[in-house]
Amino acid sequence: MILSDAQIKAGLASGKIKIEPFKPSCLGSNSYDVHLGKTLATYDSPVLDAKAHNPISYFDIPEEGLVLEPHKFYLGVTEEYTETHKHVPFLEGKSSIGRLGIDIHATAGKGDVGFCNFWTLEISVKQPVRVYAGMPIGQLIYFELSGEILIPYHQKESAKYREKMPRPMESMMWKNFPHV
Repeated sequence: MILSDAQIKAGLASGKIKIEPFKPSCLGSNSYDVHLGKTLATYDSPVLDAKAHNPISYFDIPEEGLVLEPHKFYLGVTEEYTETHKHVPFLEGKSSIGRLGIDIHATAGKGDVGFCNFWTLEISVKQPVRVYAGMPIGQLIYFELSGEILIPYHQKESAKYREKMPRPMESMMWKNFPHV
C-alpha cells in the first residue's frame, strides 16, 4: 500500500518519516517532490572497476545552469535529507523530467527502512539538457511495510551508505569483495 498525503504528514508528525527541508507545497496526493542539489560528480576514470574504489570529482551547478551531455554519467544528490523508520521509500523521476530525457536512477530507486541520508542520483540524459540546482527532479513514494524489521539499514554494520553526505556518493561495490 502506498501512503497518501495524509499518511505522509502523519509519518512526519510521528517522526517515522523525516524530510528536511519540508515544504508543504511539495507534498502530492501520494508522494513528495524532491529537488536537485547544487553538487554533481563524475567518475575520474573512463573505465570503472567493480572490485576497486573509483574516485569521483565534484563540481557545483552554476546559477545559469549546466548542460548535461549524453554518453556521460553524472552523480547528483537531492537537496532534501530524509529518514524513513517504518516505511519503504521509492524515488522515481518526475514525469516532466522524463519528458526532457533525463533518467535519475539506473537501478537504485528503492531505499531501505532505516535509510537516513540524502539520495544520490544516477543521472543520464538522452540529449543535451540544461539543469538547475533546486529544480524538481523526483518524487518519494512511501510503501507500508508488513512485518517486523530486525535491523534497520542505518544500524547494519554492512551498510555502505550510512555516512550523512550532502553531496553525491560514488559506488561502494568494491566493499562487497573480500579483501586479499
